[in-house]
Amino acid sequence: MTPTLSILTVPAFNDNYLWLIHDGRHAAVVDPGDAGPVRAALAAHQLSLTAILLTHHHADHIGGVPGLLAEWPVPVYGPRNDGIELVSHALGEGERIDVAGLDLQLDVLEVPGHTLGHIAYVRRTPGAHWLFCGDTLFAGGCGRLFEGTPRQMADSLAKLAALPDETLVYCAHEYTVANLRFAQAVEPGNEGLALRMQDATARRGTRLPTVPSTIGLEKGTNPFLRYTEPGIVRTLVEAGKLPVGATPLEAFAALRQWKNVFS
Repeated sequence: MTPTLSILTVPAFNDNYLWLIHDGRHAAVVDPGDAGPVRAALAAHQLSLTAILLTHHHADHIGGVPGLLAEWPVPVYGPRNDGIELVSHALGEGERIDVAGLDLQLDVLEVPGHTLGHIAYVRRTPGAHWLFCGDTLFAGGCGRLFEGTPRQMADSLAKLAALPDETLVYCAHEYTVANLRFAQAVEPGNEGLALRMQDATARRGTRLPTVPSTIGLEKGTNPFLRYTEPGIVRTLVEAGKLPVGATPLEAFAALRQWKNVFS
C-alpha cells in the first residue's frame, strides 16, 4: 500500500512558511530559507530528508540549503534560469519530476514576475491538487515585481488561476491579513472578501496559519486575479491611480503599484 502524503507547516523568520511534504518516513522541503526549523521539524516527526525543492533565488527561500546538504546530500530541484548554483536538477516549463524518496509527481510551471526565473510546482493527483508557488501568488495578493514586468506577473497569475478551484495554494508567507486589507480598499463591496477577512483575522488572533488557501478562494477575493472587475477598475480611477479607458494590463500595473505603498 502506498503511504499517504502529508504536508507540515514549518514557520521561519517573521512570516515565512517552509513546507515539508512527507509520507511518515521521508520528506521533501520546499524553499528552506533557514535550516534550523527544518532540522527541528524532521527530528520531531522522525523524518529523513530526501529532496529539496526551490522556487526562486531569494535568500529567505534558499539560505538553509547548504546547511541541509551538509547533513543530507539530497537532490536539489529548482529553476533553470534563476541563478541558483546549488540546484542539481534544473527545471523549466512543462517538465514533470518524480521527487526523490516519495511517491510524488510534480509538474513545473514557469511563473516569472517576482523574479525572472521563478517556477511553481503543481501536484495534480485526484483529490490532492497542490500548488507550491513561492512568492508569485499569495493568499489575497501577489509578489512584488523585483525583476519582472506587470505583463509577466499578470500572465503568471493567469496560469495559476487556470488550475482547478480545489487546488490548495501553499504560498511562502503569512501576508494574508495585510493583503486582504488592501483588497477591501479596492473592492469594498465584495461580501466574500469581507467573510474571508473575518476568518483570517480570527485565525491570526490565535496564531493559526491562514495558508493554504485555494485557487477558487483566490479567484473570488484576490484583487490581482480580479483586476478586470468593473468595481476594482472604478476604484482605481476614482483614487486617481488609473486614467479612464486604461487597458487591463495598465489596471494590473496600477494595482500592484498602489499595493507597494498601501498601509
